[in-house]
Amino acid sequence: MASTLSEESQFVVDLLTTLRHEKFSPMAWARFLARSWKMSRQTANANPGLKHSWGRVSLALSMLALVLLAASFGLEGPAIALRLLPGVLFCVVWQINDLYWHLGLNRQPQTGGLLPIVGVANFCTQLRGLGASYLLGRLVGGVPTPTILILLIFLCGIITDILDGQFARRSHTQSKLGQITDGEADFCLYLAVILMLIQHSILPVWVGILMLARFLLPLLAALASYFLLAHPVHFGSTVWGKYAGLAQCLYFLILLAPTQLAEITRLINLPLLLVTLALMIAAPTAQIVANVRQASDQGGGKPRPYPEREKRTPS
Repeated sequence: MASTLSEESQFVVDLLTTLRHEKFSPMAWARFLARSWKMSRQTANANPGLKHSWGRVSLALSMLALVLLAASFGLEGPAIALRLLPGVLFCVVWQINDLYWHLGLNRQPQTGGLLPIVGVANFCTQLRGLGASYLLGRLVGGVPTPTILILLIFLCGIITDILDGQFARRSHTQSKLGQITDGEADFCLYLAVILMLIQHSILPVWVGILMLARFLLPLLAALASYFLLAHPVHFGSTVWGKYAGLAQCLYFLILLAPTQLAEITRLINLPLLLVTLALMIAAPTAQIVANVRQASDQGGGKPRPYPEREKRTPS
């Protein structure tokens, strides 16, 4: 298994190197995507149990998406549901295909062995992604979203964020797939919530930009390293990152709290915002230090284990 994982890693590096040498031309991108998709199909076809598990997860996500659209149809009318349909459909299809694309990363961190099913932990993560897809679909469709609906979906996101790590650890199904999809689901959910809070004039624009930068800067750095240098940068969990995620989560809950709690939330709002902003500065700083140390260890010949899916507080 270890040799197979090494061969796959070398294959990806070769693809990225070719893409860079061809100066990211349209034809180079076409070949890159085609070969990547072929590799994903080979992994799926070689592991029918994992492929069938992906099919069941995809079916469940599709059915739940239809339930959300049917609820919008019944509660908000057919005009709203039709405006929602294109954005929600695009996001859910993208989510399902993204999971298929990364099935080859559903491996045990210790042995590198491919896990036979997607698993409950990853399904919880996909549920959080589905909630984000629904909110993003409302944004794309220009449909106003009540704060109570944002709060409910955000609370569901927090619950699944807690459960996916618990299930992964207890069932020993931590994987790179879980780590990647967990980060993607968090980013999409927080992106949607931040944009909606700005839309409702609840969150100042400059604060929203800073909060989005917390997700975008590491993402851009990772993409630049991945595509330009053919070398991954790992942005794993740190203590400061957990604290920043927890503070940001609490701050959103304060902003979305019912009006009956306005007197309490008004007192907490500013101090919690200041703490959140301070932690959001400390978290990426700690991550940079962690990456520097990791690079130093690798340079000294110390092998690093395959990254595990770590439970984080909602971030």
